[in-house]
Amino acid sequence: MSWLSAFAIYFIIWWVTLFTVLPLGVRSQAEESDVILGTEKGAPTNPRLGFKLLLTTGIALLVFGAFYWITVVNGWGVMDVPMIVPENL
Repeated sequence: MSWLSAFAIYFIIWWVTLFTVLPLGVRSQAEESDVILGTEKGAPTNPRLGFKLLLTTGIALLVFGAFYWITVVNGWGVMDVPMIVPENL
């Protein structure tokens, strides 16, 4: 796997992970009873984006590490998936 391919795969994993981490722990202004004039009631009060970016990076590193280990170290690919299941089920 080239460095460019590895970076592209990590980037895709990072973005998918970001969209799964973003809603964690978010409370809206309406839930906190602290609506600021001129803003939407559903806007988050404290999104904690720095923490979520670090969490996303850590999770994406773990997922990419598992992907790298399965594909590069073990040498498995998409064509090997049908070979995992026995033919005589």
